[in-house]
Amino acid sequence: MAINAGIDPLGGRPTPGLVSTAEKIQRRKLDALKRGIHRIDDNAGMPYTIHLVGIGGAGTAVVARTMEQISNVMLEADGARLSVLAIDIGASAHLEVIRRNRTRLEGPHASVEVLQLEVPTKEDLFASLKRYPEFLQLEYPFAARASAFEPWIGSGDKMPDPGESVPRAIAKAVYGQAYYDGDRHAAEAIKRFSNSVIATPGESLVCILFGLGGGSGSGIAVDVARHISNVKFGRRILVVGIGIAPCEGDIPEHSGGHLFPVLNELDCMSDETKNRGVVAACGDLYRNPFTAGFLLVPQQHVWNATKNLQATHDRVDDEIASLITSRNGANLWETMRLLNWVAAPSTQHSAARTPYGTRWIHAFAFADVEGGALPLHADLPRKLGLRSTYRPEFVEARIALKGTDKTNDMAAQIDIAFGPSIRPDLSEGGRAGSVQFVLPQVSKDDLELFAQARSTYDQQSRNEKLLGHSWLLEQGVVLCEPSTILDGMAGASLWGCQNWIAVRYAAVRGEDQVDTEESIATG
Repeated sequence: MAINAGIDPLGGRPTPGLVSTAEKIQRRKLDALKRGIHRIDDNAGMPYTIHLVGIGGAGTAVVARTMEQISNVMLEADGARLSVLAIDIGASAHLEVIRRNRTRLEGPHASVEVLQLEVPTKEDLFASLKRYPEFLQLEYPFAARASAFEPWIGSGDKMPDPGESVPRAIAKAVYGQAYYDGDRHAAEAIKRFSNSVIATPGESLVCILFGLGGGSGSGIAVDVARHISNVKFGRRILVVGIGIAPCEGDIPEHSGGHLFPVLNELDCMSDETKNRGVVAACGDLYRNPFTAGFLLVPQQHVWNATKNLQATHDRVDDEIASLITSRNGANLWETMRLLNWVAAPSTQHSAARTPYGTRWIHAFAFADVEGGALPLHADLPRKLGLRSTYRPEFVEARIALKGTDKTNDMAAQIDIAFGPSIRPDLSEGGRAGSVQFVLPQVSKDDLELFAQARSTYDQQSRNEKLLGHSWLLEQGVVLCEPSTILDGMAGASLWGCQNWIAVRYAAVRGEDQVDTEESIATG
């Protein structure tokens, strides 16, 4: 819940006699928001400097749609540059669209990489996994514990056939082989992408897009983000994660118990308290790679309105692409400035870059302005999958053109639906027919998706749980199981080793603590 003590909900002003230092800072943040100091002047001639990494089916679909919306004219301005890296396992229509647009866009101001991975034989993959400690030593001398290492894929695990869903743990192994072994074509692609970003004049913003439900996207993204942000950039360039939540219309494999490890892995990256507990055991390369934060994009409300999966994906892809490309990228840059990610004094603006806590998720959502299937009604938070525990300090909203009556009506409906501490003020320059808005500071416990995933996860077998993990497997840690080394901590140790992380198990489980059997106990 937002802290509103001593704050007038309408004006953000402190009530006399109830002002603390924290409330003064909050007042100044909200006053700065109302003044719009995060806004970018359209007359500034801002060059396009947003770069895209799409991973898995959902991530590459958004990149493909975004590239279709980027014109050659956008890349002609001085300082403009676009770098694209698309990664998926197997062939896909989205990769072909990206290849076609590569021919159209590539030149002095654009670089496009397509990395199509193939699932190797189990024998080849197993041979690469055996060498993982050696590979990790090249990255970080203290990262590997070679004395106890064993591959996290067992002899009984079946390699997926072409077209089948790839479990997260296997997707991680496939990417790891391409990054570390043989000709290291994944490492070379990432190097070329990173060099293109680094060559961009001025500030750059890198978007890493993937589906939370897909095994390929979420299974590979955690390592790609680490390699790009922490290894290549040294955390000096803004990197934002954009995760697309599954909906009921997606295939069953996208809504399984693996979403519990997905959300917890992101939580242990983005919550700085938890992340310190991981870094203490695993090293600096495991610091949160999303230096610009994390946006979650719900799809369920679109599916409820359309009951058509292709129409749902098309609408979501269009909305995200619009956020990335509108006003030459200024909409996304303003969102970053708003949500804590541009250095500014903590007494002036919410861009103070204060430590991310449990409320590290920022939701990007949208509805129809009028006459559409996605009305902006009071029950929209529930349709977005938000629990009643969530109430924002503010809501940043945008429409295509500001008209007094419609603008005031939309602002009033957002105010009724979400109850922010200050009344929303709609800005101009969004997608035609849509009202887009950002809901700040959501915790994983505010998501219905998290509770549902936890319940499904608890019913899975030991091996299913293991295959649903990705981040930290090379460290011999199964994040979502109770530690076999430290009482009360999370992170079961694989291989009978003594590996650990300093993250409380209760914090991984979430605020609604439930009993669970220790189904992975390999101490």
